[in-house]
Amino acid sequence: MNNSNRKKLPIGISTFNEIINENYLYIDKTKEAYNLISNHKYAFLSRPRRFGKSLFLDTLKEIFEGNQKLFKGFYIENRWNWEEKYPVIHISFSGDMRSPEGLKETILSVLKRNQENLKVECDNTNSYSNCFRELLKQTYEQYQKPVVILIDEYDKAMLDNLDQMSVAQENREILRAFYGVMKDNDRYIKFVFLTGVSKFAKANIFSGLNNLEDITLYPKFGTICGYTQMDIETIIAPYLEGVDFEELKRWYNGYNFLNEKVYNPFDILLFIRNDYIFRNYWFNTGTPSFLAKLFQTGNYNLANFEDLKVDEGLLNAFDINQLNLETIMFQSGYLTIKEQIIRRNRIEYILTYPNYETKMSFNDYLINYFVTNHQKKNRVKNGLIDTLEVADLESFEQVIKSLFASIAYNNFTNNYIENYEGFYASVFYAYFAGAGFDKIIAEDATSEGRIDLSVFIDDKVFIFEFKVNQKGALEQIRAKNYHEQYLSNYNEIYLLGIEFDSKRRNVVAYAWEKV
Repeated sequence: MNNSNRKKLPIGISTFNEIINENYLYIDKTKEAYNLISNHKYAFLSRPRRFGKSLFLDTLKEIFEGNQKLFKGFYIENRWNWEEKYPVIHISFSGDMRSPEGLKETILSVLKRNQENLKVECDNTNSYSNCFRELLKQTYEQYQKPVVILIDEYDKAMLDNLDQMSVAQENREILRAFYGVMKDNDRYIKFVFLTGVSKFAKANIFSGLNNLEDITLYPKFGTICGYTQMDIETIIAPYLEGVDFEELKRWYNGYNFLNEKVYNPFDILLFIRNDYIFRNYWFNTGTPSFLAKLFQTGNYNLANFEDLKVDEGLLNAFDINQLNLETIMFQSGYLTIKEQIIRRNRIEYILTYPNYETKMSFNDYLINYFVTNHQKKNRVKNGLIDTLEVADLESFEQVIKSLFASIAYNNFTNNYIENYEGFYASVFYAYFAGAGFDKIIAEDATSEGRIDLSVFIDDKVFIFEFKVNQKGALEQIRAKNYHEQYLSNYNEIYLLGIEFDSKRRNVVAYAWEKV
C-alpha cells in the first residue's frame, strides 16, 4: 500500500466521529456493539487502560443518536434501525478526583455539559444525585424517548486514591449515591453501559442495580476491545511491512478474555509510529505504584505469577477495604487468563503474564522497590546477563551477593520478609525477568518434587534451589534428580544451590556444578 493512501493512526483519539471523518484507521467493532445493545439493557465491561473502551463507548453514542452516515460499510449499517434515535447522557470521569469535594464538582460539571448538549435545564444544580435524577426525567419528557446512559471510567475516583484510602472510601459512597439514581428511574432508561478498569463488587458501589450484567468474561464479547491476530494480518498488515509477526505476538499479544487472544491497540499503534522498535509502550502509560506497595506488605512469590491458580470469586470482586494483589494485577492487565478450569460446577483460572512486554516491564519496575540505587540495579542486571550468558558461575556468586546487599529492606513493612523463601525467589525472578530473560519457570514439577527456579538461555539451563536458614540446597537438586527432564533438550545443565541467612539477609552458602 502506498503510504499516501494509508489511513492515519488514531493514537490518543477516542471520538468515533473524528476517526471516520478525518480518515483514521478503524477496526470494526460494530458487530459486538450490535449484539450488546440488542440483547442487554444494563451492562458493565472491565478492561485494562488504553484498550479502546472510550472509543467503543463513543461508537455506541453515535449509533443511538442515529448517525448512519458514519457507519457506511460496517457490520451494523444495514442491521440497525436508524430511524429510531435516542437521547444519550455521556459521562466520562476526568479532572480532580483527589478529594470528595473535587469529585462532586466533577460530577456536577459533567451533568451541566450533558444539559447543554441535550438542551435540558435542571433546577436542582447543587445536589449531584438530584440533578442526575432531574436530568433523566426531563430528557425523557422532552424527547419522548427512553434515555441511553454511557459511563466511562466509572471507577477512576476510587482507583486514583488507593494511596489515600479514606478518600477512596468517601468517593465510593458518593458514586454509590450517584449510580443509585438509575435504580429508581428504570422507566426512563433505554440502555446503560459502564466501563472501567476494576470490577468493584455490586454491593460496594452498584447497590440496587441487581440487573447489571458483567460482560467482562462473556466469550462472545472477548474481542470487544483490542486487535485480534486476524486484524493484524489483514487490516493492519500494510502498516507492518517487514515486521516479524511472531516477535510482534511475543511482545504484545496475549490478553485473554475467554475468546481469542488480543493485542492492546496502544502498543501496536505506537510500535508502528516508532518505526517498529520493540518497547514497553503500554506499560509506560501508567505506573503501578499501588501494586508495588501491596507486594511490599505481603508474602508473595513473584515466581508463581506465571502459573497462578485462582478461583472465580477472586477475579470478580475488587474491594478497597481488602485489596488483593492478584485481583488488581488481573483487572489492571498485568496478568491474564492462561486457562479456565471447570470442575463440579466450580470455575478456577490459571493466570499468567500476557506477553513479554508486561512480564519484563512489571518485574523491572518492582526491582526499584528492592534496590533504590538505580546504578546498582543496572550493574546487577548487566552482571546477571554477562555471567549467565557465558556460564561464569564463579563471578555470578559475587553478582548475587551484591544484589542482596543492595536491597532496601526497610521498604518492606512485613517484618518477617527476610525469613520467607518466596521473597528470595521473587528477587531472583524479578531480576531475571526484568533483565529480559524470556524463559523462566518457577515451581517446575518433576516426579521427585518441584524445582524452585529454572532459567533457560540458548542451549543452557540453570536449576536453582533456595534455602533460608537451612543447608543442603545443592544436595537436594542432586538427590531428586531435578536435571533429568532437561537432558534431551539442553547441551549444558547447571545446578545451583543457594542458602540464605535471614539475619544477615544475604547468601551464606553457594555451590554449583555442571551435569
